[in-house]
Amino acid sequence: MPRLTLSLAVNDYDHVRDLLDARVRAEGIDLLPSVLPVEEIFYRTTHFQEWDVSEMSLGKYASLRSQGDDRLIGLPVFPSRVFRLSSLYVGRGSGIERPGDLRGKRIGVPEWAQTASVYSRGWLAHDQHVPLDEVEWIQAGVNQAGRREKVEVRVPEGVRYRPVPERSLTAMLLAGDIDAILSARPPAPPPGRGDEIVRMFEPFEPVERAYFSATGIFPIMHLIVLRREVFERHRWIAGNLLKAFTQAKENSLQRLADITCSHFPLPWMNARADEARALFGGDPWPYGVEPNRITLDAFLRYAHEQGVCHRRLAPEDLFPIEMSAAVRV
Repeated sequence: MPRLTLSLAVNDYDHVRDLLDARVRAEGIDLLPSVLPVEEIFYRTTHFQEWDVSEMSLGKYASLRSQGDDRLIGLPVFPSRVFRLSSLYVGRGSGIERPGDLRGKRIGVPEWAQTASVYSRGWLAHDQHVPLDEVEWIQAGVNQAGRREKVEVRVPEGVRYRPVPERSLTAMLLAGDIDAILSARPPAPPPGRGDEIVRMFEPFEPVERAYFSATGIFPIMHLIVLRREVFERHRWIAGNLLKAFTQAKENSLQRLADITCSHFPLPWMNARADEARALFGGDPWPYGVEPNRITLDAFLRYAHEQGVCHRRLAPEDLFPIEMSAAVRV
């Protein structure tokens, strides 16, 4: 049987790179990769499904699924995961030093449906007891004006939310027109004003470690999706791709732990890898549904409460049934 050729769009991750350069090959598949910024991939995938296989925002994918849009099929492959307590920015000297200080304030988000914002708002409401309706939410591009929502959202009744397409969040924070920004991409103030915006949590790593220890949530930002028509013609590709992405990731973790050679231009990387394995109880970057159930359940609960998802989804609703099966010999 001839090999199937599939197009792939993904960002430049070390844990995917072996698949891009064919050091790891999915059984029966040749991949034609495009390595692009995630914002471009998400826009083109959400609106046009240009690639057979692509990286996708978890928030946007879950929102589409909850609305009955099944043009995309998810794989439990998660190329991007980031703790997001580091993504809360305030003005230096603003007096906002702890989450409770955000009550009654104006917080900017690049999109209500941005995955990072869903987690951050969930943390604010559930862990810090700051209700979403005690904040005014402003939607705009982080550093450029004109950004708009890419999926339909249903902001909960009583929650104040307004788009400001003519300005950027960074400009509004510097002008004092908003009080904080929740964003995956950092604000980029103009020259000479770089020290006027700071993270609320600094250093942030101890806070994020404590969050993980308390909740077991390691936020998933992105997943891999297939065009439904490709999947329906060749259902076997889902399992083969999952195996290949997993092997590429395991190769990356082996490089990270290698004490004999400097695969990354930073010191003590192998020690950090050992530390991460101890903290996470093994693989710090698991793929699959069951190893990520706590995180997926929390995200889908937050997304439904916030109107990003139009109905409550379970993790199994995101993936084909083949992804929940396990082969044992």
